[in-house]
Formats: sequence, structure tokens, C-alpha cells
Amino acid sequence: MNTFASCGRQPIRMTGLTFFVIVMWAALLRAATVTPSDAVVTYVVVRALPSTKSAKIGKFSPRDRAEVLEAVPQWKKVKLANGLVGYVSAKWVTEAEPISLKRSSTEPISVTGATGPMPLLTNGHPVTWWFVFKFNSAKFPSCGPGATPECSFGGQVQSYTASNPPASSQQFVYASSESPTLQQGAGCVGDNDADPVGATFGQVYNGSFHYVVWNDQFYNSPPIVGCPKFCDAPWGHSKGIIAWNDDAEGLLMQVTTPSWPAAGSYALPRQNDGNTLGCTHNNNLKFSQHFFALRLNHGDLVKVLKSLQTASVATDPAKLQIVSNGGPQDVQDLVTSLGAQSETTVATIVTLSTGVELISKPSALHVPPWQMVSALLGGIPLRVATWWSESKINSTTFDTPIGCWNAALGRPGPVEIATSGQWNGISFGLTGGISSGDHNHAKIGVSKSGSHHYAIFGDMNQEGALTESTPGGCATQQNGQGGLFFVIDSPTLASSISDLINGATAATD
Repeated sequence: MNTFASCGRQPIRMTGLTFFVIVMWAALLRAATVTPSDAVVTYVVVRALPSTKSAKIGKFSPRDRAEVLEAVPQWKKVKLANGLVGYVSAKWVTEAEPISLKRSSTEPISVTGATGPMPLLTNGHPVTWWFVFKFNSAKFPSCGPGATPECSFGGQVQSYTASNPPASSQQFVYASSESPTLQQGAGCVGDNDADPVGATFGQVYNGSFHYVVWNDQFYNSPPIVGCPKFCDAPWGHSKGIIAWNDDAEGLLMQVTTPSWPAAGSYALPRQNDGNTLGCTHNNNLKFSQHFFALRLNHGDLVKVLKSLQTASVATDPAKLQIVSNGGPQDVQDLVTSLGAQSETTVATIVTLSTGVELISKPSALHVPPWQMVSALLGGIPLRVATWWSESKINSTTFDTPIGCWNAALGRPGPVEIATSGQWNGISFGLTGGISSGDHNHAKIGVSKSGSHHYAIFGDMNQEGALTESTPGGCATQQNGQGGLFFVIDSPTLASSISDLINGATAATD
């Protein structure tokens, strides 16, 4: 076989053997890993093309590692840990030993600093946002076919993952900004970098970012002042993690899982408990849960931090296990003010750079949570699925009297309570309860009509009161707590989630 390549205007004749050697050499280069050389003090510029005149698209910091995809004269085409692909000057990088994408409880995967963390579908596959719905243990037990739980972020596999019948589920479906239709995931959600939850959390946990972890159900690991075991009203009913770099570029991950996550870095691991789904003492895998991740810029991060303040989320800026402060001064000041109970009665709604709307309910605003969301979105009808077990708020119509209300919110539309849903012909429960594994702890909703097609990911259950005559009054249950709601206007995503929670409906009041 003869092959010709052109170098300038002079053809170069290559034999089949020569061509084979070049191909193999290129393959070895693609498998190589580089890191900034010892001469680099700040960072190596990542460019769109192999030229100093090309646009700057990223930063490659000391101690970071990148996979070499291709070598050209004086340049290397690389893929950074966050998935960014570009060119770096060959004179400023040096080869490094490849590192494993999996880790023991004390061994980091990688260190990433200058480039902000991003929502990942798998390791190296960034997106703007993703949504994961984890099924319950009664209808979708254990993990996906051929997969077994592992504890990549600390802890030991718990007995509830191996009970008979199984008392846990790590099967899941997911959608993303790249593909907003729900699809079946593989493996055990949250265990390693092969799924959205594990890949996104692992990027933060094994990196070197600033972060805030909050959860009203840490179960004293770590302890939060004023919370004997978990944080009740007037603390916010909210769980999640935000992480960012020195430029305040980062991500948010909303979770509904009690007791996870509870540490933001492998360098400051959780004490006396695990920090991986399926590896915590509390079985947060028995019921359905949801997770939502979103990319943030500096302005978004400021808005999120202010919304967390309004919602009175449970955290402690003095505990490095759950808060590592840093970045711009305005961000640091807002982080320092977290971990306090807000007295405001004003709900907020802001639009982030991605077009996602963020609603924050304050604990002192004693109104039913999802009616509040409907009103702030223009009184649209909603169908919602939450933990619905005690002090239940039934489905409501336009005519349902709501005495626990603030006129400044406007008028809410009907709110329909989903009590069952389906996936691939299998029906599953969407109510709260402990009688079996066929229950739900996710908090999701969709708009039912109107010009917008909303998918909503919330912190709060539809439990509380519509009128003052309810035992406990207007402040009972979730009415008296704060929380966040993320709203995406997407016909495809809303339709897909609507199908997921399509089933039986609670009666109206």
C-alpha cells in the first residue's frame, strides 16, 4: 500500500509500514497525559487553534492534568478534566503519569483549580444542566444490570443494598441540556464517574474548589448548632452543594437525599459515616429521589447564594467539611452570612444566565409551597410529585379557598397532586410513607397548560396547610420552612417529565 501526504508543495511517499508506525505513534500520544511544567507559575493558556493569535478559551493550571489528543509542531491538542478541548504550547507542558479515574477513600482522582467545575454526564462530558430521577426500591430494585454498589467517595456498602427483597434502588433515568428527553441510565447512580451524579460530585470532591454543602438532615455528621438530629422549621427544607473556582465559575447540584452529600472534599472527609450513595448509615435509596445540576457564572453564583440566605438553608461556614470559602470578595461575604435563619417574608424569583429561573421561599412566608410557585409563575396550573404523607395538601382548583396566603404573590392556579407515575409500562408510587419501598421523596413538577412548558425541580413537599384552622395553623410543616425551586422552560423536558408522573391523582379539597 502506498499513501501520500502533502507537506507544503512537496509530496512525501510513505510505505504501508511507515504509515502504520505513524498511526501507532499518534495513538500513543492520544493516550499520554500532560501537566504544566515546573516553570509555570500561574497557568498555561488554552487556545482554540495552535497559534498564539488564536482565541483564549481556557486555563491549564499547575497540578492539573490533561489528556493529549494530538500533537502538532510546537503545540499539543489536549482535553482538560472538565471536558474542554483546545491547544497548549508544547514548551510549557511536560508528560505526566496517567491517573486512575477511580479512587480509594484517601486518593484523589485529579486536582482542578483554574477551570471551574461543570455539570457532567460522565467524566469529561460537560453540559449546561442535567436532571436525574432515581427510582424506588419496590419497583426498580438494586442497580442496573451487571452493576454492584461501590463507595468511591468514602464509606462502606451498607446491608440495605443487599437485603432480600432489596431495600434500595440506584436505577435511574436522566435528561440534559444536550438531550432533554428522559432516557434510562446504566450502573449504580452516584457511585463513580460513569453517571451524572457521581461524575459531577466526584469532580468537586476530588478537586480543589471552593464549596458550600447544605442539608437539613445531616444527622449530626456534621452537627449543626440548633439541630438535635435534623433541622426543622424555621430552617429551610433544602439540600445540595455549590462549587466554584477563584473566578466564581462553577455549578450547583440540588439533591433530595437525606445525609448526602455531607463533605465537599476528599481532604476533609466525613467522620463516622460514608459520603457515597449506598454507603451512608441512613438508607436514602429506599424511595425515589431527584438530582438537578446547573452551570453557574459569577453573577449566577451571587444570585444562588442570596437565594440560599432567603431560604435559611442549614450549613455552617465555620466547618471546613461542608464550607470552603474563597473567590471574589462579594462571594466570600455572602458565604460567610449563610447558616442563619432569615426573617424575611418576601419570596424571590430571579433569572440565571442559562435562562433557568430560581425561586426562593423564605421560612417566614407561611404559605403552601407549590401554590406559591404557581402564583410566581403567573398562576399556571401545575402537576407535582413530592413526599406526601403527613398534613397533606390535597389537589386544589382555581376555586379552592386558600386562607394561608400573601396577596403580594398574586393568585395561584390549580395544583394537582400526582400519586403514581410510570416508566416503561411499570407503575410506581409518588406519595410519601414508610409502609413499603413504593414511595417517593423527589420533588418535581410540570406546568399543565399555558404558553410556557415548565419543568420544576424543588426542595419542598406539598405538606402544610391551606387554612388557619388546620392543626398547627399556617406555619405547620412545609409552610413554615424555606426552600428553592429551579424552573426550566422546555417543551421536550416538560413533556418527558409529564409522562413520568402521569398516573393517579389526589382528590381535591
